[in-house]
Amino acid sequence: MSRIAILGGGSWGTALAILFSRSRQTHNVALWVHDSELAHAMREKRENATYLPGLSLPSSTSVQSDVAAALDGAEIVVGAMPSAHARNIYGETLPFLHPETIFVSATKGLEPASHARMTEVIAEVTRARFAAKKIAALSGPSFALEAARGEPTAVVLACENAALAKDLQEKLSGPTFRLYTNCDVLGVELAASMKNVIAIAAGACQGLGLGASTLAALITRGLAEMTRLAVVLGAKQETLSGLAGLGDLVLTCTGNLSRNRHVGMELGKGRSLGEILDGLKMVAEGVGTTAAVMALAREHRIELPITEQVNAILHQGKPPAAAIREILDRPQKRE
Repeated sequence: MSRIAILGGGSWGTALAILFSRSRQTHNVALWVHDSELAHAMREKRENATYLPGLSLPSSTSVQSDVAAALDGAEIVVGAMPSAHARNIYGETLPFLHPETIFVSATKGLEPASHARMTEVIAEVTRARFAAKKIAALSGPSFALEAARGEPTAVVLACENAALAKDLQEKLSGPTFRLYTNCDVLGVELAASMKNVIAIAAGACQGLGLGASTLAALITRGLAEMTRLAVVLGAKQETLSGLAGLGDLVLTCTGNLSRNRHVGMELGKGRSLGEILDGLKMVAEGVGTTAAVMALAREHRIELPITEQVNAILHQGKPPAAAIREILDRPQKRE
């Protein structure tokens, strides 16, 4: 029996606790919830009524608001917190971990200030205590509610250590939760971050009343942008065509449960970003990631026209209709 600590009591962290209870191998799972009142309610009702209502927490999952209690004896630490808080939270865990701890990042975003990927954040935070890095990234097309309900879900477990990836694949997969391994951690994490930006653009198009033809074009050209930047940064092109890239991009741009798509739709309808974010219970990672992706693109002189316009909508107050017009007015070129 493995002991797993999940850091983050939002919808995805809660869903992972439920999914791991169904894994082919038996686990003892501790779910760390930052909000002590929510943690208490979850222990009492065995349900996360705030972020994942209607689904019961398994009896094998303990809910903790104390990070030391959650990490006690943990062999695997899964990060499911917002990217902006990851560095601080991982820093808090250090006194309670042993050198053989395995980290699995399930956060889809870049650190806003440094533009670092989550596995890079983990490596930097743990450098002083952990000589051998055992770090993986979990990503792919997965809405928390659907996965937790037991609907078939396929995701990617990316790790440079093939043996560790295989071990985690066997430990964490379940009857409806299929894990594929991949050694391209860079590509998987970049895809997970960039697809959220394109989803905001997709939502804006739908909020403006544009149809399926526009959406299809946006997804296709969005994937081209994602691939262009990822490959320049050292990722493998085929990763962007897989579950972590195209798969998650299609889901996030078209699914009604997508928070990033929702933000874009509301922007397209004319609402302000502040008003939209105030009404969200959970973080839409694309809002914070857009500026980070643009900074990487400028540093490497990569043209990302869709991302550039999303950044202008979010951070410069540009009307979505004007942003779309600017994309269409770009010089004609070969595909």
